[in-house]
Amino acid sequence: QVQLVESGGGSVQAGGSLRVSCAKFGYTTRFTCMGWFRQAPGKERDGVSQIDDYDRTKYADSVKGRFTISQDNAKNTLYLQMNNLKPEDTAVYYCAASYSLTCRVAYGRNNPGDFGYWGQGTQVTVSS
Repeated sequence: QVQLVESGGGSVQAGGSLRVSCAKFGYTTRFTCMGWFRQAPGKERDGVSQIDDYDRTKYADSVKGRFTISQDNAKNTLYLQMNNLKPEDTAVYYCAASYSLTCRVAYGRNNPGDFGYWGQGTQVTVSS
């Protein structure tokens, strides 16, 4: 059974940095895509960044130049390095995985519905 377990969230002041991690368990074949989504109170879950099995990446406009997605296949872990954090980055951050083909970066989608596996989420709070 696939499990995704996030860690590394926390509280930081604006301008600070955090790295969130997502450990993957129980999968037998490589996912087509891995991604980070976030959800702030009262808002929809939005895509932050994705990486596909061609190692192509994409980012939401709001985080370009500040966030970096990466994965260590030897450690079965996905990362999101977040620099120059802003109060508007405050949200619960979710790791997600997919075997779908349409989640690949080339399709230009940003649809949580493409992802069938989700972690429990980790809170990131940025104070001004």
